[in-house]
Amino acid sequence: MQYWKKYSSKILTEKIDNAIQSNVDFSNDTSLGYPASKLDGNVFYDNAPFLKDAPLLRAFVANPNHIGCHTIGESEHAFSGSHELEREALNVLAVDVFNCKPNEFDGYIATGGTEANIQALWIYRNYYSNTFKVTFNEIAIISSEDTHYSIAKGANLLGIESITIPVDFETRLIDKDVLKSHIEIAKSKGKKYFIVVSNMATTMFGSVDDPNLFVDVLSELKVEFKIHIDGAFGGFIYPFNKEKQNIDFSNPHIDSITIDAHKMLQAPYGTGVFLSRKGLISNVLTKEAQYVNGMDLTLCGSRSGANALAVWMILFSYGPHRWFEKINILLMRTDWFCNQLDELDIAYYRHPKMNIITMKSDKISREIENKFDLVPETHDGNNKWYKVVIMDHVEINHLEDLLDCIKKSWKEEPSF
Repeated sequence: MQYWKKYSSKILTEKIDNAIQSNVDFSNDTSLGYPASKLDGNVFYDNAPFLKDAPLLRAFVANPNHIGCHTIGESEHAFSGSHELEREALNVLAVDVFNCKPNEFDGYIATGGTEANIQALWIYRNYYSNTFKVTFNEIAIISSEDTHYSIAKGANLLGIESITIPVDFETRLIDKDVLKSHIEIAKSKGKKYFIVVSNMATTMFGSVDDPNLFVDVLSELKVEFKIHIDGAFGGFIYPFNKEKQNIDFSNPHIDSITIDAHKMLQAPYGTGVFLSRKGLISNVLTKEAQYVNGMDLTLCGSRSGANALAVWMILFSYGPHRWFEKINILLMRTDWFCNQLDELDIAYYRHPKMNIITMKSDKISREIENKFDLVPETHDGNNKWYKVVIMDHVEINHLEDLLDCIKKSWKEEPSF
């Protein structure tokens, strides 16, 4: 680990305080040109006694703006202190977690995985247009049927076609011949440039795509492609699996990665991460943003610096070893639950290194769904799966309650 360390609470507080002090102080500095200020004092009292023991809350009240991308070029100097901590967090994720070489990536703390995924699609659409002078009709997105809906949303916004590849019902895997057939059909319709979205834990199943399958097929068919990894859920758990595939920047075919900090990392909602190799993000430069010091290279523009500091604080309060321990506790709970389901002969899908268990719906009643807030695959009346996610708040006793209710519901079923 080059960048990821564990800091004491004293050091964490000092570094956040130093970052805030290096930023503009809207309470005391003469700052006449910014269309922003500290949070409204009528609601957010910045002299509240408890704030002295809450460095992150002090950051929220200070209200730093992290507009732009701070891994490339200049940024707004008024928030340079908190920008530096965002860069530290990105170094941990890009280099120590996803095996990129130092200074060979760009990225930013986004508003979530949806924005980060659309940022990737936007970059690659413009890359193809800028590099090969192609029309949008010649570009297509490829992803599995289990892919997050943000990809369909991005395709709609960007005006490019999205091709959905079916998966096996039991294994949730893409068949190579099926993938090849869909791409051949797309080629026959004039598609020549492809944006691949490969999943590192799908939202419903936690299934993991093999990006090298896409590489093999697309290379065989001699078409241009870029690969984006949607690790919105799996990005803070799968890389700590010792048996992982090289689904990171050590794989030369992977160009960008999405992570959601408001899932496994337990950051505030509205916190995601976008990472890409150097030389790509410039394809979405908004030249019209001339009043911004630096380059506006992000989809969202202005964004909360406090959310970026939350990511930094969580990472450095754990360090790599404590994080590894936390993840493995969750995986052990998941293993235990799967063993209980096996004993009850309840069919389910689970990737062996993920904390998502998706049970077939035939033995789960709607009453149990409602009582335990199980997530169905669909709400249209044809649901075939229910999802359980072993997050930090899910204890063994919660899972035992669910299992007991399932067994009780079987005994109460009328016999015919």
